[in-house]
Amino acid sequence: MTARPMLRAALLAGVFHLATASPAAAQVDPARLDALKTEAAAKVDRQAKMVQEMVDSLFSFGELGMQEVESSRYITAVLEKNGFKVVRGVAGIPTAWTATWTNGSGGPVIAVGSDIDGIPKASQKPGVAWREPLVAGAPGHGEGHNSGQAVNIAAAIAVKELMTREKIPGTLMLWPGVAEEPVAAKAFFVRDGLFKDADAVLFTHVSSNLATNWGQPSGTGGVSVLYTFSGESAHSAGAPWRGRSALDAVELMDAGWNFRREHLRPEQRSHYVIKDGGDFPNVVPSEATVWYYFREQSFADIHKNFEIGTKIANAAAMMTDTTVSHRIIGTAAPQHMNRPMAEAAYANMQKIGLPTWTAEEQQFARAVQKLVGGKETGLDTELGKLTPPDAEPKSGGSDDIGDVSWTRPTITIRYPSNIPNLPGHNWSNAIAMATPIAHKGAIAGAKAMAMTMLDLFLDPRLLADAKAYFTEVQTKDVKYQPVLTNEKPYIEMNADIMGAYRERMRPFYYNPAKHRTYLDQIGVKWPSITQP
Repeated sequence: MTARPMLRAALLAGVFHLATASPAAAQVDPARLDALKTEAAAKVDRQAKMVQEMVDSLFSFGELGMQEVESSRYITAVLEKNGFKVVRGVAGIPTAWTATWTNGSGGPVIAVGSDIDGIPKASQKPGVAWREPLVAGAPGHGEGHNSGQAVNIAAAIAVKELMTREKIPGTLMLWPGVAEEPVAAKAFFVRDGLFKDADAVLFTHVSSNLATNWGQPSGTGGVSVLYTFSGESAHSAGAPWRGRSALDAVELMDAGWNFRREHLRPEQRSHYVIKDGGDFPNVVPSEATVWYYFREQSFADIHKNFEIGTKIANAAAMMTDTTVSHRIIGTAAPQHMNRPMAEAAYANMQKIGLPTWTAEEQQFARAVQKLVGGKETGLDTELGKLTPPDAEPKSGGSDDIGDVSWTRPTITIRYPSNIPNLPGHNWSNAIAMATPIAHKGAIAGAKAMAMTMLDLFLDPRLLADAKAYFTEVQTKDVKYQPVLTNEKPYIEMNADIMGAYRERMRPFYYNPAKHRTYLDQIGVKWPSITQP
Protein backbone atom coordinates (compact mmCIF):
# COMPACT_ATOMS: atom_id res chain seq x y z
CA MET A 1 0.00 0.00 0.00
CA THR A 2 1.37 3.44 -0.94
CA ALA A 3 1.74 6.24 1.61
CA ARG A 4 -1.42 8.15 0.76
CA PRO A 5 -3.85 5.20 0.86
CA MET A 6 -2.23 4.10 4.13
CA LEU A 7 -2.76 7.58 5.56
CA ARG A 8 -6.35 7.70 4.37
CA ALA A 9 -7.09 4.26 5.79
CA ALA A 10 -5.55 5.21 9.12
CA LEU A 11 -7.57 8.42 9.33
CA LEU A 12 -10.79 6.65 8.50
CA ALA A 13 -10.01 4.06 11.14
CA GLY A 14 -9.60 6.89 13.64
CA VAL A 15 -6.21 5.71 14.94
CA PHE A 16 -3.77 8.10 13.24
CA HIS A 17 -2.05 11.17 14.66
CA LEU A 18 0.18 13.24 12.41
CA ALA A 19 2.88 14.52 14.74
CA THR A 20 4.35 17.32 12.69
CA ALA A 21 4.37 19.94 15.44
CA SER A 22 7.69 21.47 16.36
CA PRO A 23 9.13 20.94 19.87
CA ALA A 24 8.26 24.57 20.64
CA ALA A 25 4.64 23.75 19.97
CA ALA A 26 4.61 20.51 21.93
CA GLN A 27 1.26 19.29 23.18
CA VAL A 28 0.18 20.66 26.53
CA ASP A 29 -0.05 18.20 29.39
CA PRO A 30 -3.49 16.48 29.11
CA ALA A 31 -4.24 17.09 32.78
CA ARG A 32 -3.46 20.78 32.36
CA LEU A 33 -5.66 20.97 29.24
CA ASP A 34 -8.53 19.33 31.13
CA ALA A 35 -8.11 21.82 33.95
CA LEU A 36 -8.26 24.73 31.52
CA LYS A 37 -11.40 23.28 29.94
CA THR A 38 -13.05 23.02 33.35
CA GLU A 39 -12.11 26.62 34.02
CA ALA A 40 -13.44 27.71 30.63
CA ALA A 41 -16.78 26.03 31.36
CA ALA A 42 -16.97 27.87 34.68
CA LYS A 43 -16.23 31.15 32.91
CA VAL A 44 -19.08 30.43 30.49
CA ASP A 45 -21.44 29.81 33.43
CA ARG A 46 -20.50 33.21 34.83
CA GLN A 47 -21.64 34.79 31.56
CA ALA A 48 -25.17 33.37 31.80
CA LYS A 49 -26.70 36.83 32.12
CA MET A 50 -24.92 38.11 29.01
CA VAL A 51 -26.01 34.99 27.10
CA GLN A 52 -29.62 35.47 28.17
CA GLU A 53 -29.61 39.15 27.17
CA MET A 54 -28.02 38.45 23.80
CA VAL A 55 -30.35 35.55 22.95
CA ASP A 56 -33.40 37.62 23.95
CA SER A 57 -32.24 40.80 22.21
CA LEU A 58 -31.55 39.13 18.87
CA PHE A 59 -34.87 37.32 19.14
CA SER A 60 -36.66 40.64 19.56
CA PHE A 61 -35.05 42.14 16.43
CA GLY A 62 -36.35 39.29 14.22
CA GLU A 63 -34.57 40.52 11.09
CA LEU A 64 -34.46 38.87 7.67
CA GLY A 65 -31.36 38.12 5.63
CA MET A 66 -29.26 41.07 4.37
CA GLN A 67 -31.31 43.37 6.65
CA GLU A 68 -29.80 42.27 9.99
CA VAL A 69 -29.00 45.88 10.84
CA GLU A 70 -29.96 45.92 14.52
CA SER A 71 -28.55 42.44 15.08
CA SER A 72 -25.15 43.26 13.62
CA ARG A 73 -24.98 46.60 15.44
CA TYR A 74 -25.74 44.90 18.74
CA ILE A 75 -23.33 41.98 18.28
CA THR A 76 -20.40 44.09 17.12
CA ALA A 77 -20.88 46.48 20.05
CA VAL A 78 -20.58 43.54 22.45
CA LEU A 79 -17.47 42.32 20.67
CA GLU A 80 -15.79 45.73 20.66
CA LYS A 81 -16.56 46.14 24.35
CA ASN A 82 -14.69 42.88 24.93
CA GLY A 83 -11.56 43.86 23.04
CA PHE A 84 -12.21 42.54 19.52
CA LYS A 85 -11.29 44.58 16.45
CA VAL A 86 -14.34 44.80 14.20
CA VAL A 87 -14.30 45.32 10.43
CA ARG A 88 -17.78 46.01 9.03
CA GLY A 89 -19.19 45.56 5.54
CA VAL A 90 -16.96 42.65 4.55
CA ALA A 91 -17.47 40.98 1.15
CA GLY A 92 -19.57 43.96 0.08
CA ILE A 93 -22.38 43.05 2.50
CA PRO A 94 -23.39 45.87 4.87
CA THR A 95 -24.50 43.56 7.70
CA ALA A 96 -21.44 41.30 7.47
CA TRP A 97 -18.38 41.82 9.67
CA THR A 98 -15.34 40.17 11.18
CA ALA A 99 -14.19 40.55 14.78
CA THR A 100 -10.62 39.51 15.56
CA TRP A 101 -8.43 39.28 18.63
CA THR A 102 -4.82 38.12 18.61
CA ASN A 103 -2.63 37.08 21.50
CA GLY A 104 1.14 37.11 21.06
CA SER A 105 2.60 36.13 17.70
CA GLY A 106 1.94 33.03 15.68
CA GLY A 107 -0.41 30.33 16.85
CA PRO A 108 -3.53 29.01 15.10
CA VAL A 109 -6.23 31.20 13.61
CA ILE A 110 -9.65 29.84 14.55
CA ALA A 111 -12.69 31.27 12.72
CA VAL A 112 -15.97 30.99 14.64
CA GLY A 113 -19.35 31.68 13.02
CA SER A 114 -23.11 31.38 13.45
CA ASP A 115 -26.16 32.54 11.49
CA ILE A 116 -28.19 35.61 12.46
CA ASP A 117 -31.18 35.89 10.09
CA GLY A 118 -34.84 35.10 10.65
CA ILE A 119 -37.80 33.59 8.78
CA PRO A 120 -40.65 35.45 7.00
CA LYS A 121 -44.02 35.52 8.77
CA ALA A 122 -42.59 33.76 11.83
CA SER A 123 -43.32 36.45 14.41
CA GLN A 124 -44.34 34.68 17.60
CA LYS A 125 -44.65 35.52 21.29
CA PRO A 126 -42.15 33.27 23.09
CA GLY A 127 -42.99 31.21 26.15
CA VAL A 128 -46.63 30.52 25.28
CA ALA A 129 -47.88 27.18 23.94
CA TRP A 130 -50.18 28.66 21.31
CA ARG A 131 -50.00 30.72 18.14
CA GLU A 132 -49.75 34.44 18.94
CA PRO A 133 -47.66 36.72 16.71
CA LEU A 134 -45.98 39.71 18.29
CA VAL A 135 -46.68 41.56 15.02
CA ALA A 136 -49.04 39.82 12.60
CA GLY A 137 -47.34 38.97 9.32
CA ALA A 138 -43.90 40.09 10.50
CA PRO A 139 -40.72 37.99 10.36
CA GLY A 140 -39.27 36.27 13.40
CA HIS A 141 -36.79 33.67 14.57
CA GLY A 142 -38.65 30.57 13.44
CA GLU A 143 -35.34 28.72 13.12
CA GLY A 144 -33.51 29.93 16.19
CA HIS A 145 -30.65 31.86 14.61
CA ASN A 146 -30.94 34.40 17.44
CA SER A 147 -28.98 32.09 19.75
CA GLY A 148 -25.74 31.12 17.99
CA GLN A 149 -23.76 34.33 18.37
CA ALA A 150 -24.28 34.21 22.15
CA VAL A 151 -22.80 30.70 22.11
CA ASN A 152 -19.74 31.85 20.20
CA ILE A 153 -19.12 35.11 22.06
CA ALA A 154 -19.43 33.57 25.52
CA ALA A 155 -16.97 30.87 24.49
CA ALA A 156 -14.60 33.37 22.88
CA ILE A 157 -14.54 35.63 25.94
CA ALA A 158 -13.80 32.68 28.22
CA VAL A 159 -11.00 31.40 25.99
CA LYS A 160 -9.60 34.90 25.45
CA GLU A 161 -9.18 35.34 29.22
CA LEU A 162 -7.33 32.03 29.49
CA MET A 163 -5.13 32.74 26.47
CA THR A 164 -4.11 36.07 27.97
CA ARG A 165 -3.27 34.63 31.36
CA GLU A 166 -1.55 31.50 30.03
CA LYS A 167 0.23 33.36 27.20
CA ILE A 168 -1.28 31.07 24.57
CA PRO A 169 -0.57 32.46 21.09
CA GLY A 170 -3.29 32.55 18.47
CA THR A 171 -6.12 34.47 16.87
CA LEU A 172 -9.88 34.29 17.28
CA MET A 173 -11.99 35.53 14.36
CA LEU A 174 -15.75 35.74 14.79
CA TRP A 175 -18.12 36.26 11.85
CA PRO A 176 -21.88 36.15 11.11
CA GLY A 177 -23.88 33.88 8.85
CA VAL A 178 -25.73 36.63 7.03
CA ALA A 179 -28.82 35.63 4.99
CA GLU A 180 -28.33 31.89 5.54
CA GLU A 181 -31.93 31.06 4.70
CA PRO A 182 -31.47 32.14 1.04
CA VAL A 183 -27.84 30.84 1.19
CA ALA A 184 -26.77 34.30 0.07
CA ALA A 185 -23.51 35.15 1.87
CA LYS A 186 -21.03 32.42 2.84
CA ALA A 187 -20.04 31.58 -0.76
CA PHE A 188 -19.29 35.31 -1.20
CA PHE A 189 -17.20 35.18 1.99
CA VAL A 190 -15.24 32.25 0.54
CA ARG A 191 -14.83 33.94 -2.84
CA ASP A 192 -13.52 37.10 -1.18
CA GLY A 193 -10.98 35.25 0.97
CA LEU A 194 -12.55 35.73 4.38
CA PHE A 195 -11.09 32.43 5.61
CA LYS A 196 -7.74 32.52 3.79
CA ASP A 197 -5.77 32.87 7.05
CA ALA A 198 -7.89 30.48 9.12
CA ASP A 199 -6.49 27.13 10.24
CA ALA A 200 -9.89 25.78 11.25
CA VAL A 201 -13.54 26.87 11.33
CA LEU A 202 -15.98 26.18 14.15
CA PHE A 203 -19.63 26.82 13.32
CA THR A 204 -22.62 26.65 15.65
CA HIS A 205 -26.25 25.93 14.86
CA VAL A 206 -29.33 25.64 17.03
CA SER A 207 -30.76 22.17 17.57
CA SER A 208 -32.53 20.13 20.25
CA ASN A 209 -29.46 18.17 21.33
CA LEU A 210 -25.73 18.69 21.78
CA ALA A 211 -24.20 17.15 18.68
CA THR A 212 -21.69 17.24 15.87
CA ASN A 213 -20.86 15.09 12.85
CA TRP A 214 -18.15 14.30 10.34
CA GLY A 215 -18.04 13.40 6.67
CA GLN A 216 -20.97 14.23 4.39
CA PRO A 217 -24.15 14.46 6.45
CA SER A 218 -27.65 13.92 5.17
CA GLY A 219 -28.82 16.95 3.22
CA THR A 220 -28.00 18.72 0.01
CA GLY A 221 -26.13 21.59 -1.52
CA GLY A 222 -27.78 23.92 -3.96
CA VAL A 223 -28.11 27.07 -6.00
CA SER A 224 -30.50 29.92 -5.18
CA VAL A 225 -31.36 31.82 -8.37
CA LEU A 226 -33.81 34.45 -9.63
CA TYR A 227 -35.20 34.20 -13.18
CA THR A 228 -36.63 37.45 -14.52
CA PHE A 229 -38.72 37.46 -17.71
CA SER A 230 -39.37 40.61 -19.74
CA GLY A 231 -42.20 41.01 -22.25
CA GLU A 232 -44.54 43.79 -23.34
CA SER A 233 -47.60 45.20 -21.60
CA ALA A 234 -50.98 45.69 -23.26
CA HIS A 235 -54.63 46.05 -22.32
CA SER A 236 -55.66 42.53 -21.30
CA ALA A 237 -59.17 42.97 -22.76
CA GLY A 238 -58.70 45.67 -25.40
CA ALA A 239 -55.62 44.37 -27.23
CA PRO A 240 -54.18 41.27 -25.55
CA TRP A 241 -52.58 40.20 -28.86
CA ARG A 242 -50.24 43.16 -28.58
CA GLY A 243 -48.85 41.96 -25.23
CA ARG A 244 -46.16 39.42 -24.44
CA SER A 245 -46.78 38.10 -20.96
CA ALA A 246 -43.77 37.63 -18.69
CA LEU A 247 -46.10 35.86 -16.25
CA ASP A 248 -47.01 33.32 -18.93
CA ALA A 249 -43.29 32.61 -19.26
CA VAL A 250 -42.92 32.11 -15.50
CA GLU A 251 -45.88 29.73 -15.42
CA LEU A 252 -44.56 27.78 -18.39
CA MET A 253 -41.15 27.49 -16.74
CA ASP A 254 -42.79 26.21 -13.56
CA ALA A 255 -44.89 23.72 -15.52
CA GLY A 256 -41.85 22.54 -17.47
CA TRP A 257 -39.79 22.07 -14.31
CA ASN A 258 -42.59 20.20 -12.57
CA PHE A 259 -42.85 17.77 -15.49
CA ARG A 260 -39.08 17.33 -15.50
CA ARG A 261 -38.98 16.40 -11.79
CA GLU A 262 -40.16 12.87 -12.63
CA HIS A 263 -36.93 12.30 -14.52
CA LEU A 264 -34.53 13.63 -11.90
CA ARG A 265 -32.87 11.72 -9.09
CA PRO A 266 -35.25 11.26 -6.15
CA GLU A 267 -32.59 12.81 -3.90
CA GLN A 268 -33.01 16.20 -5.57
CA ARG A 269 -35.00 18.92 -3.84
CA SER A 270 -36.29 21.93 -5.77
CA HIS A 271 -38.80 24.65 -4.95
CA TYR A 272 -39.85 28.06 -6.22
CA VAL A 273 -41.91 31.12 -5.40
CA ILE A 274 -43.19 33.73 -7.84
CA LYS A 275 -41.71 36.97 -6.52
CA ASP A 276 -43.38 39.22 -9.11
CA GLY A 277 -46.34 38.11 -11.17
CA GLY A 278 -47.44 41.46 -12.55
CA ASP A 279 -49.48 44.40 -11.31
CA PHE A 280 -53.15 44.46 -12.43
CA PRO A 281 -55.13 41.60 -14.01
CA ASN A 282 -56.15 43.94 -16.85
CA VAL A 283 -52.53 44.71 -17.75
CA VAL A 284 -50.47 42.06 -19.52
CA PRO A 285 -47.44 41.65 -17.21
CA SER A 286 -44.31 43.02 -18.86
CA GLU A 287 -42.06 41.79 -16.02
CA ALA A 288 -42.24 38.68 -13.85
CA THR A 289 -39.75 36.96 -11.59
CA VAL A 290 -39.58 33.46 -10.14
CA TRP A 291 -37.09 32.36 -7.45
CA TYR A 292 -35.75 28.80 -7.57
CA TYR A 293 -33.71 26.59 -5.27
CA PHE A 294 -32.05 23.65 -7.05
CA ARG A 295 -30.70 21.21 -4.47
CA GLU A 296 -28.67 18.03 -4.92
CA GLN A 297 -26.02 15.99 -3.14
CA SER A 298 -22.94 16.46 -5.31
CA PHE A 299 -21.29 19.33 -7.13
CA ALA A 300 -21.94 17.66 -10.49
CA ASP A 301 -25.65 17.09 -9.85
CA ILE A 302 -26.16 20.62 -8.53
CA HIS A 303 -24.62 22.05 -11.70
CA LYS A 304 -26.65 19.64 -13.84
CA ASN A 305 -30.00 20.63 -12.35
CA PHE A 306 -29.14 24.32 -12.47
CA GLU A 307 -28.36 23.95 -16.18
CA ILE A 308 -31.63 22.08 -16.77
CA GLY A 309 -33.58 24.81 -14.97
CA THR A 310 -31.92 27.51 -17.05
CA LYS A 311 -32.62 25.57 -20.24
CA ILE A 312 -36.31 25.33 -19.31
CA ALA A 313 -36.36 29.07 -18.55
CA ASN A 314 -34.91 29.83 -21.97
CA ALA A 315 -37.49 27.55 -23.58
CA ALA A 316 -40.32 29.31 -21.74
CA ALA A 317 -39.01 32.64 -23.01
CA MET A 318 -38.97 31.32 -26.56
CA MET A 319 -42.54 30.06 -26.26
CA THR A 320 -43.80 33.44 -25.08
CA ASP A 321 -41.58 35.68 -27.21
CA THR A 322 -40.11 37.18 -24.05
CA THR A 323 -36.54 37.42 -22.83
CA VAL A 324 -35.08 36.00 -19.63
CA SER A 325 -32.12 36.73 -17.42
CA HIS A 326 -31.01 35.06 -14.22
CA ARG A 327 -29.20 36.18 -11.09
CA ILE A 328 -27.52 33.80 -8.67
CA ILE A 329 -28.50 34.81 -5.14
CA GLY A 330 -26.21 32.34 -3.47
CA THR A 331 -24.96 28.79 -3.34
CA ALA A 332 -24.50 26.03 -0.81
CA ALA A 333 -21.94 23.32 -1.43
CA PRO A 334 -22.68 19.83 -0.11
CA GLN A 335 -21.22 19.78 3.39
CA HIS A 336 -18.23 17.73 4.46
CA MET A 337 -17.17 18.01 8.10
CA ASN A 338 -13.77 17.25 9.58
CA ARG A 339 -13.46 13.96 11.45
CA PRO A 340 -10.62 14.71 13.92
CA MET A 341 -12.23 18.00 14.94
CA ALA A 342 -15.67 16.38 15.29
CA GLU A 343 -14.27 13.63 17.49
CA ALA A 344 -12.54 16.19 19.72
CA ALA A 345 -15.73 18.26 19.98
CA TYR A 346 -17.83 15.19 20.80
CA ALA A 347 -15.45 14.17 23.57
CA ASN A 348 -16.05 17.60 25.08
CA MET A 349 -19.82 17.19 24.72
CA GLN A 350 -19.62 13.92 26.64
CA LYS A 351 -17.95 15.78 29.51
CA ILE A 352 -20.59 18.54 29.47
CA GLY A 353 -23.75 16.52 28.98
CA LEU A 354 -27.19 17.95 28.30
CA PRO A 355 -28.77 20.60 30.51
CA THR A 356 -30.87 19.44 33.44
CA TRP A 357 -34.40 20.33 32.40
CA THR A 358 -37.03 21.20 34.99
CA ALA A 359 -40.45 19.55 35.12
CA GLU A 360 -41.97 22.87 33.95
CA GLU A 361 -39.65 23.01 30.93
CA GLN A 362 -40.51 19.44 29.96
CA GLN A 363 -44.23 20.14 30.38
CA PHE A 364 -43.92 23.20 28.16
CA ALA A 365 -42.02 21.30 25.46
CA ARG A 366 -44.66 18.58 25.33
CA ALA A 367 -47.40 21.21 25.09
CA VAL A 368 -45.71 22.83 22.08
CA GLN A 369 -45.17 19.44 20.46
CA LYS A 370 -48.86 18.65 20.92
CA LEU A 371 -49.79 22.06 19.48
CA VAL A 372 -48.13 21.28 16.13
CA GLY A 373 -48.83 17.56 15.96
CA GLY A 374 -45.30 16.40 16.81
CA LYS A 375 -44.34 13.43 18.97
CA GLU A 376 -44.84 14.46 22.59
CA THR A 377 -41.44 13.33 23.84
CA GLY A 378 -40.42 16.52 25.62
CA LEU A 379 -36.84 17.79 25.64
CA ASP A 380 -33.94 15.43 24.95
CA THR A 381 -32.34 13.99 28.08
CA GLU A 382 -29.74 11.70 26.48
CA LEU A 383 -26.75 12.88 24.48
CA GLY A 384 -26.84 11.65 20.90
CA LYS A 385 -24.03 9.50 19.53
CA LEU A 386 -21.27 10.45 17.11
CA THR A 387 -21.78 7.97 14.30
CA PRO A 388 -20.10 7.52 10.91
CA PRO A 389 -21.87 9.20 7.99
CA ASP A 390 -24.39 7.10 6.11
CA ALA A 391 -22.94 5.28 3.10
CA GLU A 392 -25.76 6.91 1.13
CA PRO A 393 -26.71 10.16 2.92
CA LYS A 394 -30.39 11.00 2.89
CA SER A 395 -31.63 14.08 1.10
CA GLY A 396 -32.78 17.19 2.92
CA GLY A 397 -31.90 20.81 3.60
CA SER A 398 -28.84 22.87 2.75
CA ASP A 399 -26.52 25.25 4.58
CA ASP A 400 -23.91 27.43 2.95
CA ILE A 401 -21.45 26.43 5.67
CA GLY A 402 -20.84 23.72 3.06
CA ASP A 403 -18.84 26.20 0.98
CA VAL A 404 -16.70 27.02 4.00
CA SER A 405 -16.18 23.32 4.75
CA TRP A 406 -14.43 22.87 1.37
CA THR A 407 -12.14 25.81 2.11
CA ARG A 408 -10.80 24.98 5.59
CA PRO A 409 -11.25 22.12 8.09
CA THR A 410 -14.73 22.79 9.50
CA ILE A 411 -17.27 21.34 11.90
CA THR A 412 -20.68 22.39 13.17
CA ILE A 413 -21.42 22.23 16.89
CA ARG A 414 -25.15 21.93 17.56
CA TYR A 415 -26.64 22.92 20.90
CA PRO A 416 -30.01 22.19 22.58
CA SER A 417 -31.84 25.53 22.56
CA ASN A 418 -35.01 24.36 20.84
CA ILE A 419 -37.72 21.73 21.16
CA PRO A 420 -37.57 18.44 19.21
CA ASN A 421 -40.20 17.29 16.71
CA LEU A 422 -41.26 20.72 15.42
CA PRO A 423 -41.78 21.50 11.70
CA GLY A 424 -38.76 23.77 11.21
CA HIS A 425 -38.93 27.15 9.43
CA ASN A 426 -42.16 27.73 11.29
CA TRP A 427 -43.55 30.10 13.92
CA SER A 428 -43.63 27.23 16.42
CA ASN A 429 -39.84 26.98 16.24
CA ALA A 430 -39.71 30.50 17.68
CA ILE A 431 -41.72 29.67 20.80
CA ALA A 432 -38.79 28.41 22.88
CA MET A 433 -36.15 30.76 21.52
CA ALA A 434 -36.33 33.44 24.21
CA THR A 435 -37.04 31.15 27.17
CA PRO A 436 -34.93 29.31 29.76
CA ILE A 437 -34.75 26.40 27.31
CA ALA A 438 -32.86 28.54 24.79
CA HIS A 439 -30.67 30.10 27.47
CA LYS A 440 -29.64 26.75 28.99
CA GLY A 441 -28.97 25.23 25.58
CA ALA A 442 -26.78 28.16 24.56
CA ILE A 443 -24.71 27.80 27.74
CA ALA A 444 -24.15 24.11 26.96
CA GLY A 445 -23.14 24.98 23.40
CA ALA A 446 -20.75 27.70 24.59
CA LYS A 447 -18.99 25.22 26.87
CA ALA A 448 -18.53 22.75 24.00
CA MET A 449 -17.28 25.56 21.79
CA ALA A 450 -14.81 26.90 24.39
CA MET A 451 -13.39 23.46 25.10
CA THR A 452 -12.93 22.71 21.41
CA MET A 453 -11.23 26.07 20.87
CA LEU A 454 -8.75 25.14 23.60
CA ASP A 455 -8.11 21.79 21.92
CA LEU A 456 -7.24 23.54 18.68
CA PHE A 457 -5.03 26.14 20.34
CA LEU A 458 -3.19 23.76 22.64
CA ASP A 459 -3.08 20.37 20.88
CA PRO A 460 -0.93 20.70 17.74
CA ARG A 461 -1.60 17.06 16.88
CA LEU A 462 -5.33 17.77 16.55
CA LEU A 463 -4.78 20.63 14.13
CA ALA A 464 -2.28 18.54 12.16
CA ASP A 465 -4.71 15.62 11.99
CA ALA A 466 -7.53 17.96 10.94
CA LYS A 467 -5.44 19.36 8.09
CA ALA A 468 -4.33 15.87 7.05
CA TYR A 469 -7.94 14.68 6.92
CA PHE A 470 -8.86 17.75 4.87
CA THR A 471 -6.12 17.23 2.29
CA GLU A 472 -5.72 13.45 2.23
CA VAL A 473 -9.33 12.32 2.69
CA GLN A 474 -11.90 15.04 2.06
CA THR A 475 -10.29 16.83 -0.89
CA LYS A 476 -8.14 13.96 -2.21
CA ASP A 477 -10.61 13.03 -4.96
CA VAL A 478 -13.27 15.76 -4.70
CA LYS A 479 -12.45 19.46 -5.05
CA TYR A 480 -14.51 22.54 -4.30
CA GLN A 481 -16.47 23.67 -7.36
CA PRO A 482 -17.71 27.23 -6.78
CA VAL A 483 -20.70 28.45 -8.76
CA LEU A 484 -20.16 32.17 -8.17
CA THR A 485 -18.14 34.15 -10.68
CA ASN A 486 -18.54 37.93 -10.72
CA GLU A 487 -22.00 38.12 -9.09
CA LYS A 488 -22.65 40.78 -6.49
CA PRO A 489 -24.37 40.03 -3.17
CA TYR A 490 -28.12 40.58 -3.22
CA ILE A 491 -27.95 43.22 -0.49
CA GLU A 492 -31.36 44.68 -1.34
CA MET A 493 -33.01 41.37 -0.46
CA ASN A 494 -35.89 41.67 2.05
CA ALA A 495 -35.57 45.46 2.27
CA ASP A 496 -39.22 45.83 1.31
CA ILE A 497 -40.43 43.39 3.98
CA MET A 498 -38.33 44.91 6.75
CA GLY A 499 -39.35 48.37 5.56
CA ALA A 500 -43.00 47.39 6.01
CA TYR A 501 -42.59 45.84 9.47
CA ARG A 502 -39.54 47.26 11.25
CA GLU A 503 -41.26 50.23 12.88
CA ARG A 504 -44.10 48.01 14.05
CA MET A 505 -41.57 45.55 15.49
CA ARG A 506 -39.45 48.22 17.18
CA PRO A 507 -41.71 48.62 20.26
CA PHE A 508 -41.07 44.94 20.98
CA TYR A 509 -37.27 45.27 21.08
CA TYR A 510 -35.88 43.94 24.35
CA ASN A 511 -34.65 46.49 26.89
CA PRO A 512 -32.47 44.62 29.42
CA ALA A 513 -31.91 47.82 31.40
CA LYS A 514 -35.57 47.76 32.43
CA HIS A 515 -36.51 44.09 32.31
CA ARG A 516 -34.73 41.03 33.64
CA THR A 517 -35.78 38.86 30.68
CA TYR A 518 -37.72 39.29 27.47
CA LEU A 519 -40.57 37.22 28.89
CA ASP A 520 -40.79 39.72 31.76
CA GLN A 521 -40.89 42.60 29.30
CA ILE A 522 -43.79 41.20 27.25
CA GLY A 523 -45.70 39.99 30.31
CA VAL A 524 -45.43 36.23 29.82
CA LYS A 525 -45.58 34.06 32.92
CA TRP A 526 -43.20 31.16 32.39
CA PRO A 527 -44.31 28.62 31.39
CA SER A 528 -47.71 29.46 29.86
CA ILE A 529 -49.38 26.22 28.81
CA THR A 530 -53.05 27.13 28.44
CA GLN A 531 -54.24 30.08 26.39
CA PRO A 532 -56.40 32.50 28.44
